[in-house]
Order: sequence, then structure tokens, then C-alpha cells
Amino acid sequence: MLRALRYRNYRLFFGGQIISLIGTWMTNTATAWLIYRLTGSALLLGLVGFCGQLPAFILTPFAGLIVDRMSRRRLLLITQTFSMLQSLALAVLTLGHQITIPWLLVLSAFQGMINAFDMPCRHTFVVEMIEDKKDLGNAIALNSSLFNLARLSGPAIGGIIIAAVGEGWCFLIDGASYIAVIMALTAMTVKTRARSKHTGNTVSQLQEGWRYAVKSKPIRSIIGLLALVSLMGVPYAVLMPIFAGTVLGGGPHTLGFLMAASGIGALTGALWLAARKSVLGLGKVISFATAIFGIGLIAFSFSHILWVSLILLVITGCGFMLQMAASNTILQTIVEDDKRGRVMSLFIMAFMGTAPFGSLLAGSLSQTLGASNTLRIGGICCVCGFLWFHGQLPGIRKAVRPIYVHLGIIQEIASGLETSAELSLPREE
Repeated sequence: MLRALRYRNYRLFFGGQIISLIGTWMTNTATAWLIYRLTGSALLLGLVGFCGQLPAFILTPFAGLIVDRMSRRRLLLITQTFSMLQSLALAVLTLGHQITIPWLLVLSAFQGMINAFDMPCRHTFVVEMIEDKKDLGNAIALNSSLFNLARLSGPAIGGIIIAAVGEGWCFLIDGASYIAVIMALTAMTVKTRARSKHTGNTVSQLQEGWRYAVKSKPIRSIIGLLALVSLMGVPYAVLMPIFAGTVLGGGPHTLGFLMAASGIGALTGALWLAARKSVLGLGKVISFATAIFGIGLIAFSFSHILWVSLILLVITGCGFMLQMAASNTILQTIVEDDKRGRVMSLFIMAFMGTAPFGSLLAGSLSQTLGASNTLRIGGICCVCGFLWFHGQLPGIRKAVRPIYVHLGIIQEIASGLETSAELSLPREE
């Protein structure tokens, strides 16, 4: 389960991320509470979140091109430094009692711009740290486990600090936590990556990456499914306060239980992926995880009992994490390195870029149809996505097979015929 940690660069990266991600979730919690304390407005909560997410949709395609052109470690050093400055600016304004909603909107949008470059670069840099691609899936799963551990612990720590000394100290601690990542990146010994010489202008290179993704059946199918799930299914989190208060008759503590249940499910899914020995079989994982996620949402929409809702959210969180992390792993394994940044930028667009629009859609539908019906519609769309993707699996297997053979993931004997034991492997992609 921990085999990716045998690579020194990945150990450094993993250690730095443990500290930084907890700080990030502390800031997310403190920002939401600060907005609520200043205004009491749910609309402004959504608006600040929208400003933080929208740049990912607009800038990520261009960011992917930069990722393909630049040293990825150098770009990460730049993004982490700017993220540190953003958190410190929040800390100075809050501790100095100068923070206002316009400042929060501006700084959230600024962090969104940073994330548009940081996220595709972070995903692609994992490949440079893992020498054997057979361990790539384990590294990505460990990253997902780390993210969800931080999602469980960061808000809890942030809540304690907010109650004790205020939101500003959360921002200050988060700013200091970036030092761990910057030190880890500086300490790495990274081989110079052979980058192909790009010809043509920026638009033509963006078109090249788009054509490459669209012409590849596995890439376009995986990204298309993720975009559907992120648009119609993932915004269920926006509706959780309604389920906690109106449907289940609870309060803030009930909301905390619901969000923790989803996080526990996601962590469980990530750890299960980390324990797998190969990328073989991940196609089916993507397919059935989407079905689990959709069915879980539909079942949750009917529940009026807290313990039943918690169990269903564990299942739902696990389903989405399996779908997202398995998609990431297959894409990172099969994509050509000189187009990796552009393809992963499309992955980030599908995952993060659709989120603000999904949130707006979920909010508007719930106003007219109710939160429960909105969630059922999202779950049904995810189940339809499962049926479509499952029908694509034979074509995806056929397209992925030569790549896996080239990488040595599937072994072929000299005559080009697989052994009987190997013959069944591609059926599991």
C-alpha cells in the first residue's frame, strides 16, 4: 500500500503535502465561517466559492500548455509561493480587522487563478517522481488518501483555532505551512525532462492537445464521464445544509456528521486503490464506481433517518473517489508526456471547472423542485453515465492494450501472442 514511498522525491512531496493540505482545509473552513460571521448570507458564501472556482474553468487550458513547456518543479515552486502570499494577505487583513467581502472575493479569485496552474502541474509532476509506472496508481491513490485525511482533520483543527483565537490565525498557520512544500520541492533531485520543441502559436498548440484528447477513445470517454458526474452529481455537497436542517431536522453538528461520513467514504476508496497492485481493472472500477455514486445519491435523497443517511454518504463518497482517482490513474498512464499537461488540464476542467456551474444548477433546481428531487435527478444522470461508459469499455480496452504492452504492464512473448495467463488481463482494463 505504501510502495510509492520508496522513491525519495515522492517521500519529500508526500511529507510536505501532509502539512500544507491540512493548512489549506483550515483556511477553507475559516473563510466560510468568516463570511458567515460578517454577513450571515448564504448567497455570499456561494459567490465567494464561485469566484474561487471559476478561474479553473477559464485558465486551466492555457495552464496545461505552460505545464508542458516549463519545468514542473519550478512552476510548482512559483504557485506554492503565491499561495503562501495569498494566505498571509488574508491573515494580515483579518488580524488587522481590515477584512471585507470585496477583499475576500478578490483573494479567492486570486487563489483560483493560482490553482488553475497548480493543479494540472501537481498531477503531472507525480509521473516525474515515480520511476516505475507500475507504481503510478499507488502514488495517485496515496495522494487521494492524503487529501481526504486532510479533509477530515483540517476543518476540525481549524474549528478549534477559530473558537480559541479567531480566523486570522488559521490563515497565518496556512501561510506558514507552505514552507514545508517549498522546502520539499527544493530538496528534490529531479532529472531534466526532455521536452519536445513546440511549433506554432498558442492557439495551435491548444488545438493540438484538444485533438489528441478527442481522437483518443479512452481519454475522451473518461473525461466526458467525469465532467457529467462533476456537473450533475458532485454539487450534492451544496445541498447538505438543507438535508441536515430541513430533511433530517438537525443543526450544524448534523451537517458536520454528514460531511465527515462522505470524507470517510472517500478515504476508504482511496486506501483500497492504494492497495491494488496494478492499473489493470481500473476501467471497470470507473464504470461501477459511477453506478455506486449515482445509486447512493438516489437512495440518500429518500432517507429521513440520520444513521441511514450517514451510511449512504459513506458509500457515495467512496464511489466518487474511486471514479475520480481511477480516471486520473489511467490518464496519467496512457497519455504521451509532451501532451500530459494539456490533457490533465482538461481533466481538471472536467473535475473542477464544471463545479461552479453544477452548484448554480443545483441551487436553482432545488428552489423549484426541492433538494431531494434535485439530488435524484443528479443520481439518475450518473447512472445513465455508467450505462454509457460501460458500453464503451470494449473499445477502450482495444485502444489501451498497445499502450500497456509498450509500457510492460501487459507482457507479450516474442511472436506477439500473449500467454494464456496474460490473455485475460486486458479484459479487466
